[in-house]
Amino acid sequence: MHSVRQGSGEPLLLVHGLGSTHHTWDLVLPALAAEREVVAVDLPGFGETPPLSTEVTIAALTDAVEEFVDAEGLADVDIVGSSMGARIVLEMARRGHRGTVVALDPGGFWTDGEVTFFNASIRASTALLRVLGPALPAITRSAAGRTALLAQFSAHPWRLPADLVLTELEGFIASASFDDALTSLVHGPRQAGAPAGTLSCRVVIGWGRQDRVTPPRQAHRAIELFPDATLHWFDSCGHFPTWDQPAQAASLTLDAIGHPA
Repeated sequence: MHSVRQGSGEPLLLVHGLGSTHHTWDLVLPALAAEREVVAVDLPGFGETPPLSTEVTIAALTDAVEEFVDAEGLADVDIVGSSMGARIVLEMARRGHRGTVVALDPGGFWTDGEVTFFNASIRASTALLRVLGPALPAITRSAAGRTALLAQFSAHPWRLPADLVLTELEGFIASASFDDALTSLVHGPRQAGAPAGTLSCRVVIGWGRQDRVTPPRQAHRAIELFPDATLHWFDSCGHFPTWDQPAQAASLTLDAIGHPA
């Protein structure tokens, strides 16, 4: 699994979401790397990591992250996940991971109606991006273009750096496993929980109050399934706190991993 490392100290593993790469962490990386050795991975079939040779499922992607942790000697590493990556790290916590887990706007806590809308909207957005591909550098240079493309994902897309937006959107287009991972998210099982007293680690769940991908009401379901977790709300924030509130996302992470269970 491809990864980039920055900083020094105790390791901190970062797991990106659907269609993203390790670049999704670019706005929080300096703050995190000032305190820890940050290890940001590209999941199988995303970024520079080849796809899995088996079926792409949340369970299989979680297995791949756990295999990476073992291979790199990162037992009990603290982990942060975003979106689909947040669901992966919650699953690791449920399986018995002992390092602190921070999950930012995870999927898997939706109703049938919500996941149907999620599927339709994400597939439509991706289809549009694939058509616009050659024009994306020009479109993302303007605040109006970023707003048009990312209104579902960000509370204030016009503020986002153009280079980050272009990198992320090109990642959506280039991801070999995007379609298969989306199918698994939509048609696979919902995220299982961890009854009170069964977790071996501290879990912090962060959620943007303006999340239009996984709406805030899903946060309450996540806490019902992970009752030992702590819930943090990000104001003026969409689906990606690392985009809309990078300073707060970094602060939440560093506070969480500085106070293990």
